[in-house]
Amino acid sequence: MSKRERLFNVPGVIFWLVLGMAAFHAVRTYVLDADTDFDLLALLAFTPARLTAQFDAAGVAAMLRDLALRGGGDIEYATFFFGDGSAQPWTLLTYAFLHADWAHDGLNSLWLIAFGAPVARRFGSARFMALFLVTALVGVATHYVFHAYDAMPIIGASAAVSGAMGAALRFVFQPGAPLGLALALRPDEPLAYRLPALPLRQSLQDKRVLTFIIFWFVTNFAFGVAAQPLGISESGIAWEAHVGGFLAGLLLFSLFDPKQSDLRFHGEPDHVERPM
Repeated sequence: MSKRERLFNVPGVIFWLVLGMAAFHAVRTYVLDADTDFDLLALLAFTPARLTAQFDAAGVAAMLRDLALRGGGDIEYATFFFGDGSAQPWTLLTYAFLHADWAHDGLNSLWLIAFGAPVARRFGSARFMALFLVTALVGVATHYVFHAYDAMPIIGASAAVSGAMGAALRFVFQPGAPLGLALALRPDEPLAYRLPALPLRQSLQDKRVLTFIIFWFVTNFAFGVAAQPLGISESGIAWEAHVGGFLAGLLLFSLFDPKQSDLRFHGEPDHVERPM
């Protein structure tokens, strides 16, 4: 007799993150009216100028005056999202659970499943969630360094998803590692997720890892620069946040990776029983 095997086996933490982000966006899209949704964005999206105003209010005021002199609609959006100028520190994390549209949510969810699944199976739910939040935080901090006086908000899980990509690179290209299994979402070999991760220096000597990193940086930079001119995004893509999240996942991997003696397969699937 055999157990019924699930077609796809996504770790619980990945499933609930994807479902939660989709449900949140569904409420915003189909339940809230436009004004309420904008108020929610102002409350939960990260607006760099709000943080900057806590120590350089004069600089932020100068930025707003400059926008007003230029004319156009930017000043209206800027003043709305800047609001009362309070810091709203929770937005350093809550921004990651909001998305601009279904395509934005769907793309982030797809990459989270593909690259987050093997990392979640290795780390377990708690460690993976910690990685998700830390890389989201590092991503928004990286964006802030380059856009400290920007009053336009940023939203999306891309920085955290990029963090999962960076973390996955530390072990998925090793011999016997779960690269193919991760892409197929069929974790048939638990041992593949318990392989010792190579030190960062050795990982960077793998041509496949280097090729992936170069391709990733080139495409992110290209889309970040060309998003508005090509009409891909009206407000641009916060590619610096992606870079920050990716580097955090790649460089901080060892802080989250369980010790080899503690590694076990998380989110074990229902396997088909095989005769001995």
